[in-house]
Amino acid sequence: MNLLDKYNQKQLEKISKILPQFRAGDTIRVHTVVPRLDGKSAKKTDSSMRIQMFEGLCIARNNRGLASTCTVRKISHDEGVEKVLSLNSYLVDKIEVIRRGKVRRAKLYYIRKLRGKAMRVVELKKTKENQ
Repeated sequence: MNLLDKYNQKQLEKISKILPQFRAGDTIRVHTVVPRLDGKSAKKTDSSMRIQMFEGLCIARNNRGLASTCTVRKISHDEGVEKVLSLNSYLVDKIEVIRRGKVRRAKLYYIRKLRGKAMRVVELKKTKENQ
């Protein structure tokens, strides 16, 4: 293993402790850091940052080590909004799993065509493993 692989492995071990286990079909809430730019100064301090939440259905997850991403979709004002989030980005503060969904596919791109009640995903029954 070369030095880059060793570094990536170390970073993945750190991140795996922080990120919860989730997959496509789960409803998640992603807390992202958004800088406030007031025009006078663009310094990145704690007071110039705020946390923004984006809650929606995870329709895809790409596991690529440090380059892992997930696609989160929600309906806002009768318009579908999707965000592709890099899971290891410094802008992602934390991820909460709100609801676990029972789906039979890894990528739920067919949800984009659906509207209303047809878009619902059945909730996974709670067992000892899922808690």
